[in-house]
Amino acid sequence: MEKEWKIYTKTGDGGETSLIGGSRVPKFHSRIEAYGTLDELNSFVGYLRDHLSDEHSRATLLEIQDRLFTAESLLAADPSLVITQKLPLLFEEDVLRLEHEMDEMNKALPDLHSFVLPGGHPHVSLCHVCRTICRRAERVTNKLASEEEIVHPEVLRYLNRLSDYFFVLSRKLAFDMQIRDNTWKARIT
Repeated sequence: MEKEWKIYTKTGDGGETSLIGGSRVPKFHSRIEAYGTLDELNSFVGYLRDHLSDEHSRATLLEIQDRLFTAESLLAADPSLVITQKLPLLFEEDVLRLEHEMDEMNKALPDLHSFVLPGGHPHVSLCHVCRTICRRAERVTNKLASEEEIVHPEVLRYLNRLSDYFFVLSRKLAFDMQIRDNTWKARIT
């Protein structure tokens, strides 16, 4: 008979959790904050994907979700044991794919000469939610890298490009729906 898998382990009741590799850290540890923020982002990316009808965008977002899980696993691994663990990796090609997607979307978009206020349509706004969570994930991951100096460099590069991707996607969705960018006009006296 196959052993039943339960979601709860009761091992975190005291405020600690295990990293990949088995070491335990407090649930407020910077490593947990970093991959937890990526998990939050991944959930919002799924929500965005569920609302889009464009198959190319949906497929790209699904791929992004896969890469976010990869980044989460890299951040969830005990850095001292990462050599002994077989983990998925992010590659330069993953970053280049985001750049290519942005370049393709930008071909159809008008030039932008000012900041854009989020909004105009729920899909556009959701892109901005993803963008800002991604920026937060980038900040906490950079903080982790400064504290422990063991963060896979492609994770940081990927997060930096990914937030840009969500910005360009927001503009592309707005453009496709014939919604004008809400550009910010600074009130200077």
